[in-house]
Amino acid sequence: MLHDIGYAPRLVETGFHPLDGARYLRNAHAADERVVKLVANHTYALLEAEERGLRDELADEFPILDDPLLVDALVYCDMTTTPDGQRTTPQERLQEILGRYGEESVVGRFIRRAAPHIHASVDRVRAAATRAGVQLGA
Repeated sequence: MLHDIGYAPRLVETGFHPLDGARYLRNAHAADERVVKLVANHTYALLEAEERGLRDELADEFPILDDPLLVDALVYCDMTTTPDGQRTTPQERLQEILGRYGEESVVGRFIRRAAPHIHASVDRVRAAATRAGVQLGA
């Protein structure tokens, strides 16, 4: 839930929720650097930052966390849960996002670019869970 804190109206500065949320957590709460980097870069945010002209700002301020499976795990959680907390598949989640924002919106363009990466992250988490003997939903 924390990864989307930047949607809170009083936190909006750039209109890009990963960046706004990470800045808030860092500046107002001195949050753990790992948490801040995860919030800033969740679900391939760098691709959306490119669409918004904020790539360098995001990359310079919040480098991607060097823990690929943890990054993938956040993508998995984000893309297998609906905005109201219900379980879903990544395919359904991507369609929900496109339906909400529109195919040609900034988010629509980003999510279409990110889709192969999102599916790869979900696949890596599922494979890691299988190796660990853990069964995941969606």
